[in-house]
Amino acid sequence: MKQVFEGVKIADFSWVAVGPQISRELAEHGAMVVRVECHKNPDPIRTMAPFRDNITTVDRSAFGAAYNTGKYGISLDLNKPKAQDIAKRLVKWADIVQESYTPGTMAKWGLDYENCRKINPEIIYLSTCQHGQYGPFSKLPGFGAFSSIMGGYSSITGWPDRDPAVLWNNFTDFIAPEYAVMALIGALAYRERTGRGMYIEESQLEAALSFLGPAILDYTANGRVAKRRGNRDIYMVPHGVYRCRGDDYWAAIAVSSEEEWQSFCKVLGDPQWTNDPKFSSFASRKENEDELDVLVAAWTVNYTAQRVMTTMQAKGVPAGVVEKAQEVLDDPQLRHREHFRFLEHKTIGKMPLHSPAYKLSKTPCHMWKAPPCLGEDNLFVYKEVLGLSEDAISDLIVEGVITTEADVPEFLKGKD
Repeated sequence: MKQVFEGVKIADFSWVAVGPQISRELAEHGAMVVRVECHKNPDPIRTMAPFRDNITTVDRSAFGAAYNTGKYGISLDLNKPKAQDIAKRLVKWADIVQESYTPGTMAKWGLDYENCRKINPEIIYLSTCQHGQYGPFSKLPGFGAFSSIMGGYSSITGWPDRDPAVLWNNFTDFIAPEYAVMALIGALAYRERTGRGMYIEESQLEAALSFLGPAILDYTANGRVAKRRGNRDIYMVPHGVYRCRGDDYWAAIAVSSEEEWQSFCKVLGDPQWTNDPKFSSFASRKENEDELDVLVAAWTVNYTAQRVMTTMQAKGVPAGVVEKAQEVLDDPQLRHREHFRFLEHKTIGKMPLHSPAYKLSKTPCHMWKAPPCLGEDNLFVYKEVLGLSEDAISDLIVEGVITTEADVPEFLKGKD
């Protein structure tokens, strides 16, 4: 079946998490993405655990592979003038150029938007970085952890009596890509109507702030500064994660109305304490929330997390199991929706990969190509896509323009 982005060509100069996720969304729906990397300075995400068999090489990081499904991978040292000339041929071929470096990096190589649109006047060019391309913090490099901190997420994450917490897995890295994908779709539609390209620049921090809208509005309207509340919620009680039977098993419960509270009490068997005036209304339950949490936990600890969830849900009370990694992979709902797709990676072997959480009815996601090893598709791209001869490719390898495994830093050469 034809894919929605079939025929769209992307030259992907981005790295780490945000940029690669953007092009992955399009690749999984038919776009041809050529990802440009370098063995001498590998994408940092290729250096992050977990590694297959705990052997640290650039091609054994499952984390690094996860964001590059469906792409073609080439290696190129952009610090060399000949490499910059090859990159410009790639720009000429592409419909979209995307990059996620610190502002000024692409210009250093002659690959900024102004230069690229001279090569390809219809090019759509996306720049995404921490703080955007201009302003006092624009040159400040970093990862999603920094955006989470500077955006205010950490100040409201954690327990009231403890220090701020860094959100797991650089939370903002999973917000910014979706905004960029929507912008690229709009740019493609605009170019189809007008024949004109577009420059898109994204501040990942600004994209992330939209998820803090209520807290920002509350401060703007009422002067209230959001505080750390642990697992509690302003509008729900009980609201928390409670220990269940077994080793490190937990379930979340969230009661948001009087009707749900009554159902919650019935699930517990209407113990005497549920009739205590301290728990007779939302306001009183909030006032005595510490005591209430202890009583709830005293009940949940007697049952498996699965039973807590199913019995609560059966009575209309929102509840869920805190799943571990293996349980997520085996989750029946995710299996039913074919969320995890298994592909054969060249060095990692058969590995589960996330498919999009959305399904397009006429052009569903087609995941057919495993994430590439660094430079895996050099011959195909340089010869078949860019038209270089095999002799020319060999010369570029000898000159170090096209990098090889021999250029990888020592600490990433397969030590356990």
